[in-house]
Amino acid sequence: MSGFNPDFWETVVSEAHWEGLSTEDGLWPPRDAPSESRAAPRPGKLWPAVQALIEEVLTERQREVLSLYFLADMNQREIAARLGISQQAVSEHLYGKRRNGRSVGGAIQKLRRACKKRGLEWA
Repeated sequence: MSGFNPDFWETVVSEAHWEGLSTEDGLWPPRDAPSESRAAPRPGKLWPAVQALIEEVLTERQREVLSLYFLADMNQREIAARLGISQQAVSEHLYGKRRNGRSVGGAIQKLRRACKKRGLEWA
């Protein structure tokens, strides 16, 4: 299942930030909620912040691939077929690629940098 990827979702947030969020503000419904209600993020304080960050730092294609991969629970091959691109291109949109010994591009790398600028650190 591709819906949970710790490289993307897990961040370390200050205790003060978490204290400002109620359980209703969380990104996902509780695990014991009916499965149909767990398929999409719920409204609250956290989801709009995540959406704004994604809109701010990612290209249109990266947003599309990220949404299909993490929110629509599609695998890379399914996304490639839907968008008419290679599975390798899907992977590069998500994770970047190696160039001259360095990792470049990729939605997750961009989001990590953006989070770091805002004081959020990846686990």
